[in-house]
Amino acid sequence: MQLDVFEALADPTRRRIVEALRHGEQQVGDVVDKAGIHQSGVSRHLRILLESGFVSMRPDGQRRLYALEAGPFEALDAWLAPYRSLWEARLDRFGAALEKKQESARRARTRSKQR
Repeated sequence: MQLDVFEALADPTRRRIVEALRHGEQQVGDVVDKAGIHQSGVSRHLRILLESGFVSMRPDGQRRLYALEAGPFEALDAWLAPYRSLWEARLDRFGAALEKKQESARRARTRSKQR
């Protein structure tokens, strides 16, 4: 089963697992503790994340260590890049409006002190 990056992250449990792995390589047991679901569920979702390329697995003796892979996140970032201008423009307008309001408040305070 090959999922695209959006399908792989559509599940909230997989997003919790990704968040748990954000701080570095971990064993399944550590992910279970952080994700708050049973080991069988974590294993199933890790397999899906592994197949979709979000996660890599490194055997270390009896343990299997899981870590995030940059590739799918870079693909998400590339997909989002054309849309950044939409929210950046909104943030710029918001910043300008906030600055204008703060300047008006400063002028009002200055006028009231001069009286």
